[in-house]
Amino acid sequence: MKLVIFGLTVSSSWGNGHATLWRGLCNALSAQGHSIIFFERDVPYYANHRDLTAPEAFSLKLYQNWMEILAEANRAVYEADAAIVTSYCADALAASDLVLGSAAIKVFYDLDTAVTLEKLQRKEDVSYIPSYGLSGFDLVLSYVGGRALDDLQRLLGAKRVAPLYGSVDPGLHKPVPRSIQYDSDLSYLGTYASDRQQTLERLFIEPAHQLPRKKFLLGGAQYPEDFPWSDNVWFVRHVPPAEHPAFYSSCSATLNVTRPAMADYGYCPSGRLFEAAACETPIVSDSWEGLDEFFEPGRELLVARTSGDVVEALSRSPEELRQVGRAARDRVLGAHTALHRSREILHYLEAAA
Repeated sequence: MKLVIFGLTVSSSWGNGHATLWRGLCNALSAQGHSIIFFERDVPYYANHRDLTAPEAFSLKLYQNWMEILAEANRAVYEADAAIVTSYCADALAASDLVLGSAAIKVFYDLDTAVTLEKLQRKEDVSYIPSYGLSGFDLVLSYVGGRALDDLQRLLGAKRVAPLYGSVDPGLHKPVPRSIQYDSDLSYLGTYASDRQQTLERLFIEPAHQLPRKKFLLGGAQYPEDFPWSDNVWFVRHVPPAEHPAFYSSCSATLNVTRPAMADYGYCPSGRLFEAAACETPIVSDSWEGLDEFFEPGRELLVARTSGDVVEALSRSPEELRQVGRAARDRVLGAHTALHRSREILHYLEAAA
């Protein structure tokens, strides 16, 4: 198949979860013989933090403004079997108009479903959703499952909806030797988000205060100067994707924290969850509906609702934690790789056609 994607970014992993997911999906689709063109507006923020410029498995088209790329985009969509517009695409509205006027299978992929629905329910504008909703698309994919799929139909008129969850590329994310730079007892990797802060303080900062002899490591961008650091909490401003395996492999356990809007819907596994598991890292995760659809609590990851739960998890023997990490890796390799997701999207496209 020939696939055309209009997305937020695939060239920069800085401060977003879209890039790593698309890299894995595009590589997996390409390995199966499909061709992909990814259109991305060249905005300064991502240009200043670009960590992919010339992908080998697919074509990346960076452009300055929509009119500059319109003729090429029109030609690509005309020749495509399927055309996909994503949430937070800088030119989502224009791209949607272009795609909906074509003969390709028309797809909208919301990688930020919980945010989209939350804004709609507050009667706020959503910049990447066309004024006419999503009824014109043959297929609407959602990063979040469960009742969010019903809301996409109810609020936006989506006709055919399906979940396409996060995934991991096991060729990139796998156990590697520990690194002194990332050595810790508990790590957390994620961009700062104000609505995640309360949970992060409860499950990361409070346990750090209760366990002053253990080292806690936080990696991510955009953290404010008034973040409540302590002597045993270390900080790495940005961990490039290539170093994620070293980050995860160098800690005794890692923490997963879900944004409230996503946790409220449930069925919302982050890409970081799968990355850590692929690296055989024991995971301590907050709780949400549907978590057990992806990992078995108590065996493939540990669930924490309070700081005491985190302290208890870190008090387990190294061998107990390693068993949890090994079980998580087995689960990911069997169900949550980019190859699995690429096969799912192909199945959805065939059904929509």
